[in-house]
Amino acid sequence: MIAGEEDERPDVKILLDLLAEAEERAGAAVLRRWVRAAGPAGRPLDALLGRDFARFEDQLATLAERGFVITRPASGP
Repeated sequence: MIAGEEDERPDVKILLDLLAEAEERAGAAVLRRWVRAAGPAGRPLDALLGRDFARFEDQLATLAERGFVITRPASGP
């Protein structure tokens, strides 16, 4: 993103505000890892790249509610 572009694009401003709030709660390092991690609704990065901002916002809400939870796939018996 080019500096100042957020002034021209309201969607970018909203995303930056949402990310700033998430960074404040979880921390920058966790947020960097979370955005690339697959969760129940997929990877947050994929939502952003697909311009599915509603799904990304839902993923941020889940992060705020549950925190960044890392699980392992269940192993067989």
